Amino acid sequence: MKALPKKLLPLTLFAIAVTSLFSVQPAQGFTMTLQQVGSNVVANGSGAINLTGLTLDDLFSPVAGVVGSSGIINMGQSAVNVPGYFGFTGPSNFGGGGLFSPNTSSGDFVGINNSPLGDIFVPQGYVSDTALSDSMTFNSATFASLGLTPGTYTWSWGTGLRNQNFTLIIGGAGVPDGGSTVFLLGFGLLGLAALRRKLKLLKPIS
Repeated sequence: MKALPKKLLPLTLFAIAVTSLFSVQPAQGFTMTLQQVGSNVVANGSGAINLTGLTLDDLFSPVAGVVGSSGIINMGQSAVNVPGYFGFTGPSNFGGGGLFSPNTSSGDFVGINNSPLGDIFVPQGYVSDTALSDSMTFNSATFASLGLTPGTYTWSWGTGLRNQNFTLIIGGAGVPDGGSTVFLLGFGLLGLAALRRKLKLLKPIS
C-alpha cells in the first residue's frame, strides 16, 4: 500500500478526526443533576432506563428524598407498588448525610437505593427505554447541609447497551464523557491548523 502524499496527510488527519468526533455517542441513561440555586438545592432528572440486565426485586412504596451516606436518592411523585430492580454496580454513597426530604417533588418517580441490597426504582408500569422526567427542591439548603459530596457518580449494568446507566451529578450541569470529545476536537483543530498552513504555503504568489 502506497503512503499518502505529504500534501494530503493533514487533510486526511483532519477528516478522520472530524468523522470520529461526530461518531462519538452521547452519554445515555438517566441523569439526576443537583445544583445550588440561590438558597435552595434543586434537582432535575431526565433520560431513559434500559431494564435489560436488571432483575425485578419486588414492589415498594418509597418516598422522595436523599441519604448521602447510604447512596439513596429518590425523586418524583411518591407512589405505592413502585417496582425495584437490582443487578447494577457503582458507588455505595455520595456523601455522609442522613435522610433529608424535599419541600417539593414532582414528575416520574425514579430513584436509586444502594442499601441494603440495592434497587433502581422506576414508575409503575414503566416501559423499558422510554423517556422519564422529574424534579425536586430542598429549600434553604446547601450540599453541605444535606451531607452531599459534589461530584459525578455513575451506576451501570448489562452489557453496555444504550441507557444502561444511572448518573448523579452533584454541583454540575452536564455529564462528562471522559475527555474523548475534547481530545478529538483538539486533534481536529490541530489538523485544520496544519491544513491551513499547507494551503498557505501552496498558494501562488500574485
